[in-house]
Amino acid sequence: METELITMQTPSDLTKSDLHTDEKYMSRCIELAKNGLGTTFPNPMVGCVIVLDGKIIGEGFTSPYGGSHAEVNAIRSVQDKSLLKQSVLYVSLEPCSHFGKTPPCADLIVEHGIPRVVIGTLDPNEKVAGKGAKKLQEAGGKLTIGVLEGACKQHHKRFLTFHQKKRPYIILKWAETADGFLAPEQKQRTKEPRPFWISNIHSRQLVHQWRSEEQAILIGTRTVLQDNPKLDVRLWEGRSPIRIVLDKNLDIPKDYKVFDGSVETIVVTQISDSRKYQKGIAYEVIDFSKDRELQLCEVLHRNQILSVIVEGGAKTHAAFIAQDLWDEARVFTGRSHFGKGTRAPELAHEKKLSSRKIDTDILNWYLHD
Repeated sequence: METELITMQTPSDLTKSDLHTDEKYMSRCIELAKNGLGTTFPNPMVGCVIVLDGKIIGEGFTSPYGGSHAEVNAIRSVQDKSLLKQSVLYVSLEPCSHFGKTPPCADLIVEHGIPRVVIGTLDPNEKVAGKGAKKLQEAGGKLTIGVLEGACKQHHKRFLTFHQKKRPYIILKWAETADGFLAPEQKQRTKEPRPFWISNIHSRQLVHQWRSEEQAILIGTRTVLQDNPKLDVRLWEGRSPIRIVLDKNLDIPKDYKVFDGSVETIVVTQISDSRKYQKGIAYEVIDFSKDRELQLCEVLHRNQILSVIVEGGAKTHAAFIAQDLWDEARVFTGRSHFGKGTRAPELAHEKKLSSRKIDTDILNWYLHD
């Protein structure tokens, strides 16, 4: 990071009135940014607001991947571009300073002569890492960094985790019975693989909404063999996540739904013989005998995956918990009882964020403490 080389304002340098004004518009940036949820990966979902004399004259958020960044969309939305030379630009994340799918946003801000820029938090991506802020500073602009920084970091949690921890943001999700089971005894199942529902239809629809918001979904071999899930968003509008399937010995039949070609799918295996691979499916080979979850994180990071929902099964959840590799856990508790079966995992280092009823279910939401 090069931020120590930059002379800038921080929130502590502002008057109470100016800070309140800056926080109001930064809050709007975060609100706007949420419009990009689930569509911008691997880019961050950024929000940008342009203000002149206490009035918003331009707004924008990050377009789906490959499209324009938030700052570009906000500047484009200003009808009279001459007003930009008198305006303040607010943005939830430091403007980029490098060429990627689009030109640097910092260059565009300088080009239009915007005299003051307020940034929520700096970008840890090594391609930016203070360089965007420095470019704005060197162009003579007035810079304020760190307004609503905590809220901006929370909003950008997926992007920040990916670049700071070199792994995706990991969400554990499962449903358990009132007596603490994930699945019934094998003898209670039908011969045909299918899900054994614990949560109600409203909870399942919420899960499909979550799937549309995250970049990938991960599932273990046993769960695929027992449930034959499709792992899509058929109960919600949006994009289905990339399917990450753990299949150590390539035991899953090739006619199962995870191999239907409808969604990008990556199979993680220990089999290196490419003759057993299936056309149209990506394969990643790891060593399952040691540090499997750390290797999985490396695979996901290499594939530019910023967030993943781990949906099962019990052994997979337990392994991530044991390795302390998780950021959130979303746990549904239904009203049914199994008496016997597969026990639900037990969290460690958790902090309960919220609890609410969804018809007959209880949803408990945890953050890693």
